[in-house]
Amino acid sequence: MCGIVGYIGQKDSVPIILDALQRLEYRGYDSAGIAVIDDRGVLCDSKAEGKLARLAERLRDGDPLHGPVGIGHTRWATHGRPSDMNAHPHMDCNGRLAVVHNGIIENYAALRARLLELGHIFRSETDTEVLAHLIEMHFNGDLEEALRKTLRDVRGAYAIGVISTDDPRHLLFARNGASPLVLGIGEGEMYVASDTPAILPYTRKEVIVEEGEIAVVGREGWRITDYEGQPIDRDVVQILWDARSAEKSGFKHFMLKEIFEQPNAIKETLAGRVHENGDIRIFEELDTVDEARLRSVRQISITGCGTAYYAGMVGMYLLRSLARIPVAMELASEFRYGDPVVDASTLVIAMSQSGETADTVEAVRIARQAGSTILGVCNVLGSHLTRLADGTLYTRGGPEVGVAATKTYVSQATALALFAQVLARVRGESSEERLREIALSMRLLPAAVDVVLNTSDEIRKVAQRYCEMRSALFIGRYANFPTALEGALKLKEISYIHAEGYAAGEMKHGPIALLDRSTPIIGIVTEDRVREKMLSNIMESKAREAPVIVVANRGDDEAASIADHVFWVPKIDELLAPIVNVIPLQLFAYHIADIEGKDVDQPRNLAKTVTVE
Repeated sequence: MCGIVGYIGQKDSVPIILDALQRLEYRGYDSAGIAVIDDRGVLCDSKAEGKLARLAERLRDGDPLHGPVGIGHTRWATHGRPSDMNAHPHMDCNGRLAVVHNGIIENYAALRARLLELGHIFRSETDTEVLAHLIEMHFNGDLEEALRKTLRDVRGAYAIGVISTDDPRHLLFARNGASPLVLGIGEGEMYVASDTPAILPYTRKEVIVEEGEIAVVGREGWRITDYEGQPIDRDVVQILWDARSAEKSGFKHFMLKEIFEQPNAIKETLAGRVHENGDIRIFEELDTVDEARLRSVRQISITGCGTAYYAGMVGMYLLRSLARIPVAMELASEFRYGDPVVDASTLVIAMSQSGETADTVEAVRIARQAGSTILGVCNVLGSHLTRLADGTLYTRGGPEVGVAATKTYVSQATALALFAQVLARVRGESSEERLREIALSMRLLPAAVDVVLNTSDEIRKVAQRYCEMRSALFIGRYANFPTALEGALKLKEISYIHAEGYAAGEMKHGPIALLDRSTPIIGIVTEDRVREKMLSNIMESKAREAPVIVVANRGDDEAASIADHVFWVPKIDELLAPIVNVIPLQLFAYHIADIEGKDVDQPRNLAKTVTVE
């Protein structure tokens, strides 16, 4: 989950690395560091616990670094507490090479014990430092060969960057598992980063480093080999993102900007896929996941983590209702341990915004071994998931910098709504009239979300009333059960207020015992087949004197009569309503966190892309 960057060229690398790290700080912000080879050929570093601003201050006020070759790191702590000592980069005993690392070295304890016996001195508590010492031990005049030998010694998922005074004309990087790496191609200079936004201001040409590969980067260009040294050809990709889309554009936080970008994210997800006659056309995007393959599917397993899992749950209701096929939800973090019953007749839908989530990627590997067909739902072209999947439905959400996902949820749920209609046609399980009704309703989604966004100020007023609450319960039923789960997740992620999402019918089976005047209930009671049941559940909560907030369709006097506060939303088809109904809950969580002065974009202990198990 850490962010790593590298630069080699004619310019001073330090300001470039700092700028790139700032664009990657969503990946981790427990500490940060830089190492450079200066004009004298000396390796120097500077590191600081805490956010990147502390490192920048240290470099400005008393610990200056300069040099045309450098690597940098922003850390999400796994092995070793956040501290200056544990911050990357880590050096070898002789101070001739430095290493940055994203991921986990699983056998680091045994390697460390072995190196200590050989007389190596360790300065940190991290697993990463063993890499520097192993490269030092294997070095015999060829840094690239020393790195290859080191990679044969280690187990784990990682991205590694190395610089050394023994080869100051090159940066070396390696990747294994779900730890992304991209190379940015400039004129007489090269950039390396964990994610595309870090290099957007400098180049629009990138090369993706894939699993099991080593990249050697110099001023003159780049080359990629496998771990045995065999050369690999790789196409250069033109980056199409607008660099400004990764900036705040006048919003106070990235998260708020991204909440307000959701109408456009939905439009992009629908663009060219929903036609005026109601046809959904996505097969040309799905590679080998064609009609024949889908006809052979007998069950679906949807897997993901966090927000992606809840978006997948919305898809579950869509697929069951429209395609009439058995659908199971599997947390990706439990998939490999839960004896999943998947085979060649199973379609596994893997959900990941980044396409690099370690647990989701591992779940896909297991499903592939079982012969299942894999459909990826992903935002990032060329990511790990997209290369493992038989076909990918891209969400087209654009960059999402805020750690708490917002665009991810609506764009993934929208993508699954498209797929559910296609599968329903293939299986002949829904009438053309019903499918056309859903398709035409989807074209109304951006406007419906925009209407809700215009109520942000009213939602903030409600947030001011509840910002000191200690706990909250979110309830929903049917397709809005995942809306309740996602609403609770957003609140606890960024405000640190305890919040739980429940299927409303389960309240009497335990959670109702938590209710009192200090614990609000947030219920989703928009027009659908379970609205009357939801109203009854809310009345039960109100009878326990709990404050009541409801998400309801404008003009619903009955819902308003039992609520202390109402978040109004437009009415839309019940299967698509979760895409609209989640918006006021995102805004509610955002405003509470902002009023309380929390770090909305970088909540404590969290990182954007979880590339370790």
